[in-house]
Amino acid sequence: MDDKRIAAAEHKHLIPLDRINGYDVRPGFYGINGATALREGVNFTVCSVEATDMELLLYHRGEKEPYAVLPFPKHYRIGGVYSMFVFGLDIFDFEYAYRVDGPYEPKKGLIFDRSKPLLDPYAKAVTGQSVWGEQPNQDHEYRARVVVNDFDWGDHMDPVRPIEDLIIYELHVRGFTKDPSSNVAHPGTFEGIREKIPYLKDLGITAVELMPVFEFDETMGKREVNGRTLLDYWGYNPVSFFAPNTSYTAKKEFNREGDELKDLIKDLNSNGIEVILDVVFNHTAEGNENGPFFSFKGFDNRIYYILTPEGWYYNFSGCGNTLNCNHPVVQQMILECLRYWTIEYHVDGFRFDLASILGRNEDGSPASQPPLLKNLAEDPILRNVKLIAEAWDAGGLYQVGSFPAFSRWAEWNGKYRDDMRSFLKGDYWFAEAAANRLIGSPDLYTGQYKGYASSINFLTCHDGFSLWDLYSYNEKHNEDNGWNNTDGNDDNRSWNCGVEGETEDPEVLRLRFRMIKNACAVLMCSRGTPMFLAGDEFGDTRFGNNNPYCQDNEISWLVWKRLNTNQTLYQFFKKMIQFRREHPAIRNNLDPSDTGFPAVSIHTNQPWDTSINQETKCLAVCYAGKTEQGEDLVYVALNVYWEKQRFELPKLPDTYEWRRFVDTALDEADEVTITEYWLQPRSVAVFIGTRKEI
Repeated sequence: MDDKRIAAAEHKHLIPLDRINGYDVRPGFYGINGATALREGVNFTVCSVEATDMELLLYHRGEKEPYAVLPFPKHYRIGGVYSMFVFGLDIFDFEYAYRVDGPYEPKKGLIFDRSKPLLDPYAKAVTGQSVWGEQPNQDHEYRARVVVNDFDWGDHMDPVRPIEDLIIYELHVRGFTKDPSSNVAHPGTFEGIREKIPYLKDLGITAVELMPVFEFDETMGKREVNGRTLLDYWGYNPVSFFAPNTSYTAKKEFNREGDELKDLIKDLNSNGIEVILDVVFNHTAEGNENGPFFSFKGFDNRIYYILTPEGWYYNFSGCGNTLNCNHPVVQQMILECLRYWTIEYHVDGFRFDLASILGRNEDGSPASQPPLLKNLAEDPILRNVKLIAEAWDAGGLYQVGSFPAFSRWAEWNGKYRDDMRSFLKGDYWFAEAAANRLIGSPDLYTGQYKGYASSINFLTCHDGFSLWDLYSYNEKHNEDNGWNNTDGNDDNRSWNCGVEGETEDPEVLRLRFRMIKNACAVLMCSRGTPMFLAGDEFGDTRFGNNNPYCQDNEISWLVWKRLNTNQTLYQFFKKMIQFRREHPAIRNNLDPSDTGFPAVSIHTNQPWDTSINQETKCLAVCYAGKTEQGEDLVYVALNVYWEKQRFELPKLPDTYEWRRFVDTALDEADEVTITEYWLQPRSVAVFIGTRKEI
């Protein structure tokens, strides 16, 4: 969207130059992609490099056949861009689509089909599927609406924190409040999340990462398994990149699609919570040769997708096709899309699903300096927006620690997840790797990275076990997905604490709660940016399903009753989140400490001992620095072994002492002065260096 061009157009008095099928028209504004309402009508601009003819179709709402068909005259095309201004259109009266004609040579990737109405790639709202789970009829066609962008942001200001100061909370819009136990008036919607803002604020998180909110078709692959209707629940199958998912709203928003999401973002920001969108630019819902044909295939198949020499679809996404992200046309679309969400929705950041695909060349090979990633990193509109990569794809490209970051991108640190999961469950031979993960992964984030600010640390996310399940199951239990438990990751690095699944054994449950607290304490006391899955703070379970992408039910929904049942766990999360926020030495290098301690240091159970090896059963990390308020000294001790271990803490100046803040092996951990400490099996303790009282 080019605001300057739109403003210029608004101030022109436009004169019709042609009349087509009863409508006054003229060549439009070629630099304004999509459909845009202006003072005297609507501007339609669309790109198809290899098409021979283009038609604009106008429909009355809900009707199958168009009430008007407007062919683009030849002189309404410049290069591969068609643009037409149609006078007298009221945006509330119509929906629109296109018909595109061109060569049909599948072996060359050309599959134009004039019989199929096509959805505008720049559509700001998509019609026809606003009721969740309601499958369109067989001849369903996507159409677009023109959106009114007059939302009143008032004096809204984005929080704009440094990324290392965030506490990121990943949630699914529907699953967060759909269960009746959420007690919201509008379950499963943007409005439902808005009702939970006081809860989010009380917990202390400073950013929500919303799983996909772009328009997607949850009914793709709809099927019945074990008495449940399975859907494409997660939403990683985009239909349109510019349009919000209309089935996530509490009310209809004809021509004002997005207002409810904007209300949510505005209120979250007003409460100090940033909004990060999980975006999917690696593939589309059109799938492979057997998939639907509704937009990109019909406009320019071999431009929008990476194709083999025979015209087939490369499948680096695992979803049938791969978006050709480094073609100039697709680059432009992605950049304009992210600018649109930043300008019109005030989004604070983007997490890019399977982001390694964004760095593949047009032949599928990895690029050393991918132009798209560089353009996003250096775009002035996106300057203050967080860019977070999932630095791998389904084609085997794994780039954690080697992603083309251009000193700008952060990334999900998959090695943090794997190494820390292994170490925390008792695989003590991972101690050396765990030590690096604790202090911001300096072995990974050098050179083109921003150091520890590039590391998004996580132990759980939507993909895999929840934190409760991580310590309740040795094996995945995905039978309800209908694939004979063959789907989902087999490398979970989990431990059931002695019993597989649900149990009433008090010793097993006590151990599970301790393991969860260990994970929380370590995550909040690691350099980098912590992220955790919604519901982990009160022990939400998926019953051992580590791939519930299709489960629109109690397997995926948060069951809020567990918040009351596991209130002590919630209070522990809240306490550790607050602790992290109050101790900047964990998050950043501060002014040097008067103690002479370095900003960050790794120890075994002996101070300043860095001889970590295959037999190291316990670790400690010390953070030290000085703020305007005084010294900030934090010492975190981890014993992952099944026997207690004695820790000797680093000696402080005579005017300071170590005081215990928390011990996960104790129900209550009052502050006591410490010089040495016996840490119980499989437990974590945190200490604060404080000035002695005189």
